[in-house]
Amino acid sequence: MAHLLVQNGDVVVRLPWREALLARRKGVRVPLGDVREAWVEPEWWRALRGTVERGRCRPGRFCTGTRRHAAGVDFVAVRAPGPVAVVELFPGRRFARLAVSAVDSDGAVQAVRLAARRYRDDRRPGGAGTEVAASRQPGADAAT
Repeated sequence: MAHLLVQNGDVVVRLPWREALLARRKGVRVPLGDVREAWVEPEWWRALRGTVERGRCRPGRFCTGTRRHAAGVDFVAVRAPGPVAVVELFPGRRFARLAVSAVDSDGAVQAVRLAARRYRDDRRPGGAGTEVAASRQPGADAAT
């Protein structure tokens, strides 16, 4: 089963060797800044959109690879039955969505949400980078 994790500022999908053969790639790496939303889809088949572009699908069992649809291209590594971790990306990126039957879908989605939120907070004006300047009180240097 695939692994969905956050590593060095990226969302990473790692595929086991059988799924990697079917998808014709070892995995996918997407920057955290590209993450728009993440959720768990309880029904595995609802995470699939469009038609197979590259990879392999066996109806009712699994789908691994890329799928093309009107909104772009999705990367999927989905197995039936079970929940699927879905990571939606901002428009204009290489993939529109990542859909993965992960070992721990709930935990993976929580990790992606938390990391994406921290990433956005750090990049926002007045975010974590300005905490030191904000903690200084005006007039503190005037006491000397």
